[in-house]
Amino acid sequence: MKLIYPIALTKIKGIGPRTARSIIAHSDSLADFFSYSKKDLMQIPGVRESIADAIHNKTYLEACEKELAFIDKHRIKALWIEDKDYPDRLKQCDDAPLMLYYKGHAALNSTKVISIVGTRDATHYGQRLCEDFMQGLNENQDLLIVSGLAYGIDALAHRNALKNNIPTVAVLGHGLDRIYPASHRELASKMLEHGGLLTEFTSETIPERVNFPMRNRIIAGMADVTIVVEAAIKGGALITAEIANSYNRDVCAFPGSIYEKSSEGTNYLIKTNRAHMIRHVQDLEYLMNWEISKKNEANQQLTLSFKLDKDQERLFNLIHTTGQLELNQMIDQLQWPQSKLALVLLELEMQSLIHSLPGKVYKSLGQPLVATK
Repeated sequence: MKLIYPIALTKIKGIGPRTARSIIAHSDSLADFFSYSKKDLMQIPGVRESIADAIHNKTYLEACEKELAFIDKHRIKALWIEDKDYPDRLKQCDDAPLMLYYKGHAALNSTKVISIVGTRDATHYGQRLCEDFMQGLNENQDLLIVSGLAYGIDALAHRNALKNNIPTVAVLGHGLDRIYPASHRELASKMLEHGGLLTEFTSETIPERVNFPMRNRIIAGMADVTIVVEAAIKGGALITAEIANSYNRDVCAFPGSIYEKSSEGTNYLIKTNRAHMIRHVQDLEYLMNWEISKKNEANQQLTLSFKLDKDQERLFNLIHTTGQLELNQMIDQLQWPQSKLALVLLELEMQSLIHSLPGKVYKSLGQPLVATK
């Protein structure tokens, strides 16, 4: 298929992703579609008279040829929705863009894809979360970090991914002939070497406000999970989380101080069950049923084996022996007061050795350890 046809489809006013899908479904090919009579065009659901007129006027051809020249000059990959390199997860979304423009080397269909979003006004807490979280991810194989190259959490996610040798892709709200914000040009340049830049917009598309919610649906749609680090009660991060939920994708959020505006959004997502609360990489791996990296297991053993007293060791080994255990079973076997049991459970959970499940059930996350106190 000649590339000019899918590009032309995106250049005609009134044709969005859903109408384009209707056109594809009701046409023998895109080349045939552009040769249909006006009457035949208007038989296709979603094709109005104005769209049919625009197709026959062919005023879009000059823009298409110009875009083809731009793509060729800058070695940009034009990804049609049926191409094998098009993001598979995004393809499952009803409003996925028909065309994507990509410059970079990262695999868009990595085994694990994580989108990270948040406030432009990141606090020291948010900065540290990004740094620690990305450091915890650096032993995971075939991982991709996606964000939007904006100020704050987005840029922190990209920078810390690069710092830990994790491929990272920025989804842009404009064409690939510019970088916005301009202060992130150096960051974007580094990402081209160890990640990439992705957009649905053709060249000469400026970063208008209306483009960014469209950009956010790509961030949400191409990932297994969207993580909100810090966010106010209103803003792009919460929009992205809502879109991810509408796609039936997992959403996670880090809890924050009830006194900080930058945590109002994340706390709201957790409170209203729109996001799972996470504290570190182990929580994410458990939630997503991803294999915990050997490094994380080794670090956990090294760090925690020196913190268990005899009560903690006894309870942990009891839970670990069965994999998971109900609270009443613990009480029967240990014969401890409920107040003591609750305290020791909390201590083990804070050290990421166990995880609480619905129904007062606790699951082991680590290996049996020997008491050291």
